[in-house]
Amino acid sequence: MIALLAALSAAAAVGVGRIALPLLLIGLLQGDNLWSRVPLLSLIHPQVVVGILTSWSLFELFASKKLIGQRILQIIHLLFSPLVGGMVGAFVAETANLDKWLILLIGAIGGLLALVLQLVQIGWFFRLRGLPLWVVFIQDALCVVLVLLAFDAPSQGGLIAMLLLWLAIRSSGEWYRWYRKQKHSPKYHPD
Repeated sequence: MIALLAALSAAAAVGVGRIALPLLLIGLLQGDNLWSRVPLLSLIHPQVVVGILTSWSLFELFASKKLIGQRILQIIHLLFSPLVGGMVGAFVAETANLDKWLILLIGAIGGLLALVLQLVQIGWFFRLRGLPLWVVFIQDALCVVLVLLAFDAPSQGGLIAMLLLWLAIRSSGEWYRWYRKQKHSPKYHPD
């Protein structure tokens, strides 16, 4: 159960808006092993992975502060968040020495959680016509905190991940009500 909560915490870190930063933190927290146990990244030389993830983390950090950067990142994150969420979920499950089928299942759950959280962000982005800067800073901080909690306090990290999932479910209901209200408004003119 603890391994599942830790995997949910790491996958939620990917889903809240950053892809490279959670992977970079996971590798750096491993010490000398770096990404030797992370699926796909273990096939690439560690120095190359550090360079790519550092560059991409900086790009995510600076691009997320502008509207056009947020749009570009959302497309990329929508495509890659399930893959990276699955990778970090499987990695965290593997560190708990679980059976192979359970590692794959937890990886799939992590990928789905990251995708759901990313879809919620896209919905809020379009409804608000861009994310405010304070939300972007909260995303950055939450991403780091969730990765650290995945290894140091998996119960609390998993609880935060489940709370984020609950908020995502609540948001979908709010979007539906907002959409219905917009549809019945006299200003609504579908083409």
